[in-house]
Amino acid sequence: MQKSIFHLVGWMLILVLLQAAVFNHIALFGYATPFVYIYAMVKLKAETGRNAFLLWGFGLGLLVDTFSNSPGMHASATLFLAFVRPTLLNLFMPHDNNEVIIPSMHSMGVGAFVKYLSLCVLLHHLVLFPVAFFSLASPLELALRILGSALLTSLCLLAFEALGRRKDFPPYGAS
Repeated sequence: MQKSIFHLVGWMLILVLLQAAVFNHIALFGYATPFVYIYAMVKLKAETGRNAFLLWGFGLGLLVDTFSNSPGMHASATLFLAFVRPTLLNLFMPHDNNEVIIPSMHSMGVGAFVKYLSLCVLLHHLVLFPVAFFSLASPLELALRILGSALLTSLCLLAFEALGRRKDFPPYGAS
């Protein structure tokens, strides 16, 4: 169990460092920035307890805030994602088996996983961007940033999922 927790923390750190060093500097057409660190939240095993998941989400968001020099924006959005994720999993996860399931294209099916991933990303961004802007003065720009970033993030995470078809990548089995 400790080995899987160390793997989980290692992958979270890698995603946070990638986010801070690479993806925060991408602004496609000035509106779309991918936030790939939420892949860690999307891929945690389905049986992770709600309290543990909320702690993982807050810790991950706080790490991104620390490296990105943003005052709690990512922590609040990731904590919200951690709160709604069990409900989203119940909507899209097959309920006919008793094994431990890590959300993926293989375990959920391609269509269900794409819907689950897209909804997770969209809900995260619906919290992140209004907190980041702290204003609803230009709703069109806010909507463009939310939708553009959600689309770009979803495409990046689907690429990660396609690259990581191996069963041990990423090792998100910790609870």
